[in-house]
Amino acid sequence: MSQSFRYQKIFVIGSGFFALTLIWTFYNAFMPIILSAHIEKQSIIGFIMGLDNLFAILLIPIIGAWSDKVQSRFGKRLPFLMVGMPLAALFFILLPFFKDTLWILITIDILFLLAMTLYRAPVISLMPDHTPPPRRSYANGIINLMGGVGAIIALFGLSRLFEIDPMYPFTIASILLIICFFLLLFVVDRNPPYSSDTSGEQEETMAVSSLKEKFVLLFQKENRSALFILTAIFIYFIGYASVEALFTLYATQTLGFTSDVAGTTLGFFSLSFVLFALPAGWIGQKFGKIKTMMVGLISLPLIFVLIPAFSEPLSLQLILFIGGCAWALINVQAYPLVADLGGLTSIGLFTGFYYLFSMSANIVGPFFLGSMVDLFGGSTLFYVSACMFVVAFYVLYLGKKHLVQSERKVA
Repeated sequence: MSQSFRYQKIFVIGSGFFALTLIWTFYNAFMPIILSAHIEKQSIIGFIMGLDNLFAILLIPIIGAWSDKVQSRFGKRLPFLMVGMPLAALFFILLPFFKDTLWILITIDILFLLAMTLYRAPVISLMPDHTPPPRRSYANGIINLMGGVGAIIALFGLSRLFEIDPMYPFTIASILLIICFFLLLFVVDRNPPYSSDTSGEQEETMAVSSLKEKFVLLFQKENRSALFILTAIFIYFIGYASVEALFTLYATQTLGFTSDVAGTTLGFFSLSFVLFALPAGWIGQKFGKIKTMMVGLISLPLIFVLIPAFSEPLSLQLILFIGGCAWALINVQAYPLVADLGGLTSIGLFTGFYYLFSMSANIVGPFFLGSMVDLFGGSTLFYVSACMFVVAFYVLYLGKKHLVQSERKVA
């Protein structure tokens, strides 16, 4: 094993993703509850919850490229971490202190989102900077595992503190972010051995470049199957992102749950996804990615339409746990499927397409379904989301059909 690849260092780098995921998961679950004290319409809350993805598409490509060019005694990435992580921790800890004054809350929220955006691309770039290419898939697995742990801690640990005092979980999350910052500051190399221009590897960078330069390629006849598959991903991500962003509001406002029970209940969806991710990958490898996704796409809406029939936490936790398994069948296959469509020569391009379609859904989904909830009530969230998955099933079927036809022509 190369001396430059050390598991301890990868785990420290993974701590950055751990903190990132922990913060985002808790923010997505509980910021809507804080906003609901001031804003009645869930469409507006949904719009605010989509701002992070909007900032990501607009700013992260610029920041990622900037971090490739910076030369300092702290290297390329650390200057961005040194500014972004402490500021993100500061603004995050301030959110509950100003939860009673809407304009100050929104101002701090925007500053928090900008600070998170500032360090996201550089912290993700640390892994390829320190890892030889043959080891990057394995290292990425470690980093994503740590992200999953962060999500579980946010929903099962920090959520229980929210009901006691909102300041507690925000403070603890901020402290964890600062601890991870110091770990990164003292452990990562100033001039890592595999550092290069990695701005093109950032998901948002690839998304923007795909939109600007190559988007028109999807409408060519030979790429019709890819267009259908990516459209299916966009449609079902509208459903998923909306449930993720608005479930705690449904649980607290419609069912009368306390906020900590609402967060813990949502946590069962994330928990089962983490536990079932590896089995879902094996199933997709054995039976085919599209077939596996289609099983998930028809199973998850059946689960979602059942949710309004239950009003007890235990029953909802069981339903959501099963739903997380169905989501794993879908989401674990999606990116590898799109990457396969690009072949050996266009993996980066199709990676960009994948993130463009999925992140765009995260921007519009919560606003769209929030509007439906405003018009027709809380249960509408799950019925409309279920419809999104059913429509995605049909569109993915069309993509599979065109893919088979094109493969027959090649043969």
